[in-house]
Amino acid sequence: MNTAELPMVLFTVIAQMCVGMFWVLGVVDLVLSRTRARAEVDRLTEPVVYAIGPVLVVGLVISTFHMNDVTHAVNVLRHIGSSWLSREIWSGLGFAALGLVWAVLAWWRLGSYLLRRVVAALAALVGLCLVWSMSMIYYSLVAVPAWHTAIVPVHFLSTTVLLGSLAVAACLMVTALVRRRARETMGSAAADDAPQRTSFMDRVRAKAMAVNAPASDEEWTATTAVVRRVMVAALCAGVLVLVSYPVHIANLATGNATAVRSAEAFTGAFFVVRLVVLAVAAVLITVVSYQVAGSARRERPQLLAIWVSAAFVLAVVGELMGRALHYESMFRVGI
Repeated sequence: MNTAELPMVLFTVIAQMCVGMFWVLGVVDLVLSRTRARAEVDRLTEPVVYAIGPVLVVGLVISTFHMNDVTHAVNVLRHIGSSWLSREIWSGLGFAALGLVWAVLAWWRLGSYLLRRVVAALAALVGLCLVWSMSMIYYSLVAVPAWHTAIVPVHFLSTTVLLGSLAVAACLMVTALVRRRARETMGSAAADDAPQRTSFMDRVRAKAMAVNAPASDEEWTATTAVVRRVMVAALCAGVLVLVSYPVHIANLATGNATAVRSAEAFTGAFFVVRLVVLAVAAVLITVVSYQVAGSARRERPQLLAIWVSAAFVLAVVGELMGRALHYESMFRVGI
């Protein structure tokens, strides 16, 4: 793999995963809100959203290592009307900013519920613009046959759904494990003392205790139901990627000499391992996780957490390998 492209491999995959998490949680929020109380839905979704921001910031920082001179970033930002790269950067910054605003509003319950929903919707839309801008940066390069194809946005959006869904499921299971531990260790004295705290840090700790408070039977039922549904979404995205590769390779193999050279990037052991990892993560483990989630108990979430985490880790590895192949296939016509 060309290590010079490693920052972009990491950034694109991380950013798409974060956008996917935000969208998946938005759908979960809308669906659960129809049948469950607002407080119960918030208890399920908010801890996951709080994990998105730090991960996205890491991705944005990593992306700066791709620039030979970071001072040129100012020039890149000036061309939002004509440059997909400018749109990508502005969308990334906007998604991070709106996500932060929403997190602060949600954490402290500031503003109305409608205001928080509007901010969340704007963040989701800007996040979608981020993923689309990423894909169009490569699609717009007509001289690169492997990139000037609909497969690029298909793969980028598939990564968004696949990793976003599995990341949500993994975060839900981490939350479940934390709350299970809280059930075992939280004393009544700590709970009684929480309302009396008045300093800022005490309020933060009290909020954290409320977020991590033991889950009820209803919350656990909602958690396993969400895990099962997001696993289905991940399975569909993974299968789409697996099916798209033969089409992509066939199109390149019947093109010009540069396209044929690009097709050769999708051969060899690295590509085979990428397919195997994706197949195991997206098909085998997600199916098993779906089955385990149907019978998992609140008191013993460990087995489900292991299966979900394994699917997530393997999917991340597989998508990083796939994105590396994306850059390896970059051959320009005439060069």
